[in-house]
Amino acid sequence: MDKLVEVLEKGGAVIMPTETVYGIFAKALDEEAVEGVYSLKKRPKDKAMNLNVASLEDIYRFSQHQPDYLEALFKAFLPGPLTIILEANQEVPSWINSGLKTVGFRIPNHPVTLEIIKKTGPLIGPSANLSGTNSGKVFNEIVQAFDSQVSGFQDDQALLGIDSTILDLSSDKAKILRQGSVTKEDLLEAVPQLQFY
Repeated sequence: MDKLVEVLEKGGAVIMPTETVYGIFAKALDEEAVEGVYSLKKRPKDKAMNLNVASLEDIYRFSQHQPDYLEALFKAFLPGPLTIILEANQEVPSWINSGLKTVGFRIPNHPVTLEIIKKTGPLIGPSANLSGTNSGKVFNEIVQAFDSQVSGFQDDQALLGIDSTILDLSSDKAKILRQGSVTKEDLLEAVPQLQFY
């Protein structure tokens, strides 16, 4: 873990597991580090990155106009395979959200990755794959693809292999942008106040 933290603090990228798939992580507030991940993934610059954070306080730090039920949603599903999109505030640099009015938040439920986020602060962590290809699920294939370009790797054999559910809460009603393991029914059962388009 110490080596991974050291690589991140020096502006490098590391590949680590979440509870869903592997991600390429780098310091979110370091513009050069983020640019490096865009380059590694050959990801279009207009495709925004999520903030991987460690707490509800972190979500409040980088967002505004949060719904009243955000804490209930957090307690029910986070850390876990749910990405929450909220309206960004002035703390979110444009290189994270491509100048959009929103930003996505992820709190991965993986002990090593979550502990590293607590030590380093917010990280970007898009899936460990080239843009437009399937999400990174097989560790050996990921190592082969990125070995010469990434300085740190953390393996895990117990991934769900299903991307997180993306829930957009940036307007009056909620919208699921990508269906993962957390379903609309799960969300409504835990947070009845949710209203969907």
